[in-house]
Amino acid sequence: MSELFKVSSNPHIRSRVTTNGLMLAVIVALMPAAGFGIYNFGPRAIAVILVTIISTVLTEFLFGLYKWIRDNPKGKGSLQVKSIFEKSTITDLSAVVTGMLLALNLPVAIPLWMAALGGIFAILVVKMLFGGLGQNFMNPALAARCFMLLSFPTAMTAFDCDTYTGATPLAALKAGEQVNTLDMFIGRTAGTIGETSVIALLTGACFLLLMGVIDLRIPGSYIITFVLFVIVFGGHGLDPVYLSAQVSGGGLMLGAFFMATDYVTRPITIKGQYVFGIFLGLMTGIFRIFGPGAEGVSYAIILGNLLVPLIEKFTKPTAFGYQKGGKRGEK
Repeated sequence: MSELFKVSSNPHIRSRVTTNGLMLAVIVALMPAAGFGIYNFGPRAIAVILVTIISTVLTEFLFGLYKWIRDNPKGKGSLQVKSIFEKSTITDLSAVVTGMLLALNLPVAIPLWMAALGGIFAILVVKMLFGGLGQNFMNPALAARCFMLLSFPTAMTAFDCDTYTGATPLAALKAGEQVNTLDMFIGRTAGTIGETSVIALLTGACFLLLMGVIDLRIPGSYIITFVLFVIVFGGHGLDPVYLSAQVSGGGLMLGAFFMATDYVTRPITIKGQYVFGIFLGLMTGIFRIFGPGAEGVSYAIILGNLLVPLIEKFTKPTAFGYQKGGKRGEK
């Protein structure tokens, strides 16, 4: 009888979903975009992807090794080495996801040492120095991309390769030139490794939606707000060709479904997620329509990440048992 009243410490509800499982689902969802990027740009894309993944995983492992040595100055032999691997955070696969996302946001012609430096920055500066997974205040892959855009602007905007030469579709669109929206939707255009094919990105996004890893609150409000902004301020009204080109071009789909939905750097409140998506849509529209560049997804999401604590503060749901203007228990 006493066993019926035995209560353990919280949490009392546990989920079978693990960090490894979530990260593995994201990796699988990114495979279509990565595969098309390799098909579209050739073997050089494989090299960039491998370099960024190796740099992120190795950086996280070495940082963990440093912490272990610091905390265990008198560690002993092979048994301790085994415990290092068992306790290493690289097993949660988050570093692999960061490396893949960073690679898909890079041009195929980027020097490999720059790609490796971006991976090191993402893990060491943005993630591990702030406490590791769950403590970083902005998306590591996007923060690394912004760091590289500021540090190596020429290399990060050089999209000429063996397959394509000339400006990206978004740059051509901003210059008032005509673009082929079908090629943009399929992915037969210049751009970063993983952003060109809308079909591949939507395939991965549908997988995440079906698996319950993400929902449409942030991506939906993000894309709808962006489209409305372009209709009002883009100067082309309801022109379907212009609108489809804006949606298909650049990193909008990659950012909306794979980076804005990051569990760590998005709001946890439901209302906050809608506010977050609307903010991203507005900022992306401002950067693209009124800014000097043709893109703006990365900067929009980074700015949104910085505002997440403020968004959560003002969208926090009312606690059960409270009424606005009253006290606990008042009706």
